[in-house]
Amino acid sequence: MTHRTIPIVPVSGRPAADKIQVRSISGLFTRWRWAMVWITQLVYYGLPWLSWNGRQAVLFDLEASRFFLFGAVLYPQDLIYLAGLLVISALLLFFATTVAGRVWCGFACPQTVYTELFQWIEHRTEGDRQARLRLDRSPWTAEKIARRSGKHLAWGLLALWTGFTLVGYFTPIRELALAVPYQLGPWEGFWIGFYSLATYGNAGYLRESVCLHMCPYGRFQGSLMDQRTLNVAYDHHRGEPRRAGADRDSRDKSAGHCIDCTLCVQVCPTGIDIRQGLQAACIGCGLCIDACNQVMDKIEAPRGLIRMASLMELGGGASAQGTSFKRFWRPRVVVYGTLLLIAICAVATAFVTRPEVRLNVLRDRNIMARMVEHGAVENVYTLQLMNASDRVQSLNVMIEPNSDVSLLHRSTVVLQPAQATNLTVTARMPNAMAATKAGEILNIHFNVTDIDHPSAKPVREPSTFIVSR
Repeated sequence: MTHRTIPIVPVSGRPAADKIQVRSISGLFTRWRWAMVWITQLVYYGLPWLSWNGRQAVLFDLEASRFFLFGAVLYPQDLIYLAGLLVISALLLFFATTVAGRVWCGFACPQTVYTELFQWIEHRTEGDRQARLRLDRSPWTAEKIARRSGKHLAWGLLALWTGFTLVGYFTPIRELALAVPYQLGPWEGFWIGFYSLATYGNAGYLRESVCLHMCPYGRFQGSLMDQRTLNVAYDHHRGEPRRAGADRDSRDKSAGHCIDCTLCVQVCPTGIDIRQGLQAACIGCGLCIDACNQVMDKIEAPRGLIRMASLMELGGGASAQGTSFKRFWRPRVVVYGTLLLIAICAVATAFVTRPEVRLNVLRDRNIMARMVEHGAVENVYTLQLMNASDRVQSLNVMIEPNSDVSLLHRSTVVLQPAQATNLTVTARMPNAMAATKAGEILNIHFNVTDIDHPSAKPVREPSTFIVSR
């Protein structure tokens, strides 16, 4: 079964000088958008302040090359998990887009979230849409200066708090708070200022321009959709031809339900007219659905003139759309969903079963092997031990097979949480065994076991033992 790429109408032109002033609206999609704002920002702003076993729960300590994630301690070699997370994110985006269009853009994208917050501040300081339009056209008076100053002050404080929180993921946030502003390091100060300025500019000024001209996602979204993908869509069959006015008794019975009130355009964050069809600038936020449903209620017409619908449904193929199960049961949804499930299971399994103790074995390159008293042979190794947990680890180091080679001294080490250390050990082969295996290179394994938890799986690392002649 083949799938056609969904045609997307280019962004409709409008004068660059026109500033989009979004009208406030209420409804189901508006509530969902604000729910996502609350969820994402509670996580973002609150996570650095959580403590876990006496330290910050989530901290990316770049200087020490340690990444603390609640009870887990990750090292640079664990970036494979980040790669897996990026793969999961990409597959989840593909899956969500195939099923319901640009729901990520409309509800959870940082640009959308912070633009929503900045617009809320703008609404509180400058008034509703009509008041803001009048303020834009009015001369600079004391009232206008006061309102604009209050808005930019609130924007600046929110942007600074956002930048401060970001840096708090890399520098302990409580120490960072005590250092502001006089003891702040140069790098901390730079990144707080940089990210604050980026937030202020993107959410306060660029807004829809990021979606229209900077974000590549809207340009290739059509390749991820098919005829059964849900999108914010206008029902032309029901809405056209449009009527002027909302009086039910005076309307032509052959006309559609759309009364050309343009509320769908006024509430759109990117300023498009959804009635022109699916467009690259549409972020799928559904605010036009809330606005249109309110109008339909007032004129006593059925809701859903603008709704989440597929091209198949709008084209009259509602019967082919079928049940919700059939809507999801199509090749690309199944493929993306299967790959997503496999990736989640693989990354989760690898993360949960990762060893809490890491071991690297380095041979002494200066002396590969040495013969000591009575003809015994010794090799020297440097063991790099890392504690990838938030508890103290008491470790015992052994060699297998110990019938041929054994450690000269019993090696035990105590590692504090998230500590790494180098341990030099000497392996010896007795003279009788060395005489029979002279010139050979033997395969051995270093075993590290947890003294406090004997049942835990030991960590094994292969190496070699050189028997000198």
